[in-house]
Order: sequence, then C-alpha cells, then structure tokens
Amino acid sequence: MIIGDLKNTDEILDSIDDAKKVLVMGCRGCVTICQVGGEKEVALLASQLRIGDKARGRNREIIELTIERQCDAEFIEPILGKVKEVDKVLSLACGIGVQYVSDLGLPTPVVPGINTTFLGVNLDTGLWKERCQACGDCVLEITGGICPIARCSKSLLNGPCGGSADGKCEIDPDVECAWQLIHDRLKALGKLENIERVIPARSWATSRDGGPRTRIREDLRSISREEG
Repeated sequence: MIIGDLKNTDEILDSIDDAKKVLVMGCRGCVTICQVGGEKEVALLASQLRIGDKARGRNREIIELTIERQCDAEFIEPILGKVKEVDKVLSLACGIGVQYVSDLGLPTPVVPGINTTFLGVNLDTGLWKERCQACGDCVLEITGGICPIARCSKSLLNGPCGGSADGKCEIDPDVECAWQLIHDRLKALGKLENIERVIPARSWATSRDGGPRTRIREDLRSISREEG
C-alpha cells in the first residue's frame, strides 16, 4: 500500500491561508489503512484547523468529505460540483490523488495534507515498512520474493556489499541485510543456486528516469469501448 504521514498543522494552515472556504477531502484507499487520510482523520484534522483558525483570529468555512479513491475519475467526477464551490481543496490522499483531483477540479487549487513516503506493508499496529520502489523491472522470482532494490540500503542486485555483520546493514544496525534475508529465503526454498545468478546491469528506462510511466491494457480498453 502507499504510506503517508500527516503534515504539520501549521504548515497546512499556511497552505490554505488565502482560502475562505476549504474542502478537506479524504480517501478510503491506502491512506485510510495507514490511518492518515480516512474519514476519521478528515474529521480530526478539520477540527484542528478550526482550532488553529480561531487561534489565528481567522473565521473560515471548512467542509469535510471522503470519497472512495482520489486516483479514479469514477469517484472524483461526481463530487466536482463541491470542489468548484470552494476556494481550495486540502487533499488527504497520496500525491497521486492530489494531482488527479487537481487535474479534474480546475480551476480550484488542490494542496496536499500529507507527505507520501513509500510503498510498504503493515507489519504490526502502527508499523509500516517499505517493500517496493515500483522500479518497473521486478526480480523477485530470482531473489526469493525479497526486493534488493527497496530493502538493500545500496540497492545492490548481485549479492551483499561485504560490510554487513551478524545479518545487519553497515549503514544502520537496525536494518536487516537484504542479501542475508535473500540467502536465507532461497535456502529455505531449496533455490540457493539462484544466489549465483548474475543479474545484468538494469535499464532504468522502466523506472522514473524514463519520465512519467504509463501502463496500457488494450484488452480492458477494448471492453470499455464496447460497453460505451
């Protein structure tokens, strides 16, 4: 899932300072699961903003709304009327949602209420860790389902750097050495020979270095055209 952190209240207040009517918009997707942008968080932030406005001697209207997903036009378009009735939208979605609502909601400005941090898993209550950098060229079938790009501090593709000790990374002793994890996983799977496979120098054209990425499924587009 996409993980994010709520911005500082003063920073948020500064970003909406020139707006007399603000829509605080949540998302029931990833940010609800990591508890920074769902309906409950929208209500709490709206309350904090009202308190902050009062402390600053400010009187403005703050509206609360949470939609299913801010990365899907299907859920944004029905509420565009409300978006265009306010001076500014404060989005509690990830950066993707902020941009898409901004695209569809012109000319109303949309500002972020959270910082998007990484793609990760929920290991425990209140604990998320990064597992994927969406690099566009997955090697998990070779590395036993453990990503060397996201989980190795140096993103090494062909074994450890030699600086780890007792299974911990030399950069941070609290970080597990990804290649130790890969070795142990491959051994448990009976695939330890994979450790000897040389992964070629990767082409980063499938990652962000090649510009904004697009994925097209012509089979789905054909179905959509037929239904339309």
